[in-house]
Amino acid sequence: MKKAIVYSTTTGNTEKMAEAVKSGAEKSGAEVIYTTADAANADEVLASDLILLGSPAMGDEVLEDSMETFFASIEGKISGKKIGIFGSYDWGDGQWLRDWADRIKNCGATVVNGEGLKGHLEPEADVVAECEALGSSC
Repeated sequence: MKKAIVYSTTTGNTEKMAEAVKSGAEKSGAEVIYTTADAANADEVLASDLILLGSPAMGDEVLEDSMETFFASIEGKISGKKIGIFGSYDWGDGQWLRDWADRIKNCGATVVNGEGLKGHLEPEADVVAECEALGSSC
């Protein structure tokens, strides 16, 4: 199984979550692609069996710019794909993840973790464990 983990980060919190997702994916025996959104190869990501995307909440609970740009580049090509989403936030209640999950579903893809996995600021041990579980899923 091939798993692609693509993330963006501004303070390092979402990167810590992505590292935990990567750890879980590696422990599952999957072939892992691990990259930032601004360096991701869309074709390589789309060729994966599971796509795991991470972005912090920005502004009025929207995706970070580089993730928005990357996701927009693959959005029309994800029908039938399995996708997991995660990210960190400081304020709000996770609306950016719910909106992202809706966008994914509206494209005909499956969100493997419901409305996404969120961590408030620096991820605590329980969130790190959930990230590892996400990486090892499917």
